[in-house]
Amino acid sequence: MTLDEMTYQKNLIQVSRAELLDRAQARLSKKRFRHLLGVEEAAVHLADRYGEDKERASIAALLHDYAKEASLDELQAFADHPDYDPDWPEAGNAIWHGPLAVLMAKRDLGLDDRLIEQAVWNHTLGSLAWTGLDKILYIADYIEANRDFPGVKEARKVAEKSLDAAVDYKIRHSLMHLLETRKPIHQQTIAVYNQWVQAHEEDAF
Repeated sequence: MTLDEMTYQKNLIQVSRAELLDRAQARLSKKRFRHLLGVEEAAVHLADRYGEDKERASIAALLHDYAKEASLDELQAFADHPDYDPDWPEAGNAIWHGPLAVLMAKRDLGLDDRLIEQAVWNHTLGSLAWTGLDKILYIADYIEANRDFPGVKEARKVAEKSLDAAVDYKIRHSLMHLLETRKPIHQQTIAVYNQWVQAHEEDAF
């Protein structure tokens, strides 16, 4: 079954893949939408390779940057939501676009699946309670075919051998990049790193 032939179970989300693509394309620049398609292809491939649900992988991939180009007004429309973090506006879109995508998808697209919601919510900072889908989206976002940065080819090779080793690779290299470029490191990123290295020393690559 090709991606174009994929149909979504209605208990996951209340739109078809074609409609989700149309919604995302209307919200995003051509470059960002191309990235979205690349992440979907990588995520579905990894899901197939590691025995995870391919429909969930497709939906999560197409939603992960759904709010990447959203405005602050769109974020603050959810200010009364119980999951809203008042620190988000100051933290910037790089931090809140995943959570906002979840909130928007639940409101507008009928998203109703905890695994998809968690994967999209945590795809930037990483998870403190990793699921297989969390790992797949986290890595697919990093290695999709449009990515071109030092180390991406090695990351792709690692992802074909071990999903956990790929997560280990990305966690460490992303943290090193933040340190080298003197960018702020979110507290969740630090917590994810600390928890991961304590539990997965054998996956170091």
